[in-house]
Amino acid sequence: MTNRFLYQGLATLAVVSLASLLVPSTYAGNLLIWIAIAAVLASSLRFVLLIGELNFAIAAFVGLGAYTSGVMTNHWDLPFWLSLICSGLVALVVSAVFGFITLRIKGPYFLLIGFAFAEALRILYTRIEWVGGNSGMVGMFPPDALTDHFPAFVVLLTGAMILVMILIERSDLGRIFIAIRDNEDVVRSVGIRVHWVKVLCFCIASAIAGVAGSLQAFTNNVISPLDFTFLLSTFVLAYVKVGGEHHPAGPVLGAVIMVLLASFAQGFGGIEQVFYGAALVLCILFLPSGLISLPGLWKARRARALATSPREAR
Repeated sequence: MTNRFLYQGLATLAVVSLASLLVPSTYAGNLLIWIAIAAVLASSLRFVLLIGELNFAIAAFVGLGAYTSGVMTNHWDLPFWLSLICSGLVALVVSAVFGFITLRIKGPYFLLIGFAFAEALRILYTRIEWVGGNSGMVGMFPPDALTDHFPAFVVLLTGAMILVMILIERSDLGRIFIAIRDNEDVVRSVGIRVHWVKVLCFCIASAIAGVAGSLQAFTNNVISPLDFTFLLSTFVLAYVKVGGEHHPAGPVLGAVIMVLLASFAQGFGGIEQVFYGAALVLCILFLPSGLISLPGLWKARRARALATSPREAR
């Protein structure tokens, strides 16, 4: 089953990446990139939900990845590929320290600490003139070889990272993550070091968020502290809830719908927060399992209709 899923995932990724080659590096290309980055961030947030924790610190690790790439390319003149790798490594190291300290608590306390950590980093960026202070950093550009095909590259890389997270979820390690979410005392009773496993899950998701932050920096060519506020974490949570957190495709679907909706909302004066809030409320009220649950609900409703039709005929 896992091999079959892997082949299907690789085939889907290849088809989407080839199709994205046809999208020019204009507004449509940037929109495709924003959707891809939103999808990988939503999948990263869902990945931490496997251990039962809501990672509101995701904005901090996106910012770390973006600023790492900005410093390496602007100040140190290092190549794009190295900065992309280092953005994930920096987020990985910081998340290991942060997760080791904070993952001993859980629930709303972990969420609040993540929120505070993200805001503390944002304020720190505004105080350091070396990284641009309040003005941020300008001048992060992808290499010339990728200029015409950067949307396809981003789709390929983010798709590969999403596929890796799904494969981990379907592996024995992923089953341990889910078991910890269900009852960590039972997992601990069989000799598994629950705290270290939770840190590992958090580090994987954070490293991927760091790479996504680097891609965002090279896409927008400019970053500022205001790009990494708690609103970023809120938007990513909206992608997960709207799409559905019970299936790996849910966050991707939610990201596609919400980014397109936000793009449409820009024509009404930038009231995208209203759209995000309204979408969250409507989904929580009418589709608690997200849009990904619609086919299942439709099938169940049709099955009930078919089951009652013979009785009505009698």
